[in-house]
Amino acid sequence: MTMTNHTPSKGLPRWLPFAVIAAGAAGAFYFLGDALSFQALSDNRETLLEFRDNNYLQTALAYIAIYVGIVAFSIPGATIATLAGGFMFGLLAGTVLTVIAATIGASLIFLAAKWGFGETLSAKMNASDGAIKSFSNGLKENELSYLFLIRLVPAVPFFVANLLPALVGVGLGRYVFTTFIGIIPGTAVYTWVGAGLGDVFAAGATPNLGIIFEPYILGPLLGLGALALLPVVVKLFRKES
Repeated sequence: MTMTNHTPSKGLPRWLPFAVIAAGAAGAFYFLGDALSFQALSDNRETLLEFRDNNYLQTALAYIAIYVGIVAFSIPGATIATLAGGFMFGLLAGTVLTVIAATIGASLIFLAAKWGFGETLSAKMNASDGAIKSFSNGLKENELSYLFLIRLVPAVPFFVANLLPALVGVGLGRYVFTTFIGIIPGTAVYTWVGAGLGDVFAAGATPNLGIIFEPYILGPLLGLGALALLPVVVKLFRKES
């Protein structure tokens, strides 16, 4: 009788991170339901503030943990969570806590994608020809500029900005650095809105969640994006001259 050695499928481990993310997102959607909504924040605002006043450190750590989970599992509700951070902790502390939490969560999903398919896709792009190869080379030559750009420009969805760098072979160190710095402006805007929610609740109104696209907000963000691309433009001029 002969024994046959069965080698585990190489494809299964690559799917595992995405299976965990999908399961976490589904579970959060089932158990949280409408908890991550403006109405829920409004209904529970007094309880949240009372708990914060009695347990500031625990509240801050719980906020970070919840926010990390929202980002890592790509659960809808990050904007509301950012507003809640501003409402409970104010502009400065709220921005710091949210940026830390969002960076951790984004790094986790980045690592999951990189472990899953990132290395394989990056190798295929390096071995390819034509436009794909040019895109890969261009990204590597101007990595910091492009990474800052996708974080600063609000037109790029946060989920896409989390995954794309992993799929094209960006290193973890640069990813973490550009994520932490790049999300500060946008996070500060929504945290600022959240810090003023007391007046919004008192008036029975709803916050303007599209404020980031207002000219006085969008203009500076696009300016920062253009500044991030400046090294790319300089390199192009040097090559042509």
